[in-house]
Amino acid sequence: MSKRASVARHEEVAVLLRLLDEAYERQAWHGTNLRGSLRGVTASEAAWRPARGRHNVWERALHAAYWKYAVTRQLTGEKRGSFRLEGSNWFARPAGATSAKAWREDLAILDAEHRRLRDVVAALKPAALRQRIGRRYLAIQLITGAAMHDIYHAGQIQLLKRLRC
Repeated sequence: MSKRASVARHEEVAVLLRLLDEAYERQAWHGTNLRGSLRGVTASEAAWRPARGRHNVWERALHAAYWKYAVTRQLTGEKRGSFRLEGSNWFARPAGATSAKAWREDLAILDAEHRRLRDVVAALKPAALRQRIGRRYLAIQLITGAAMHDIYHAGQIQLLKRLRC
């Protein structure tokens, strides 16, 4: 590989990190990112449901954390079942009475899973981006998908906040 190609591949990892960060917590042209959509939301606001059987803001935050974990796990080859909470995908919240402490703890899970995903992506060799993970996706697809997933749920959370008013 030429030096120019090597530099381009390393820039690809940098672009992916920027994409993950803009989708989660850095300013971006598209508007509110996931962390921004959660800023200032109280535990009672996060627990509000638009209708019976529908997910609330709190559940969406943990769902996003879970999928950051799932992508990280797939990139590293870790076994399933190591997420901080029992279960997968969707987690009923609040569990028991609405608590500001429980809300902060669950937001800390989201932050920690983002940092972990980011660290794994930063450590990837550029050639790893083109490796197939499982049968369906390349590593680069999982990483960009994780960023898009954050934006998707940021939009849903923004809508739920408006509906609650």
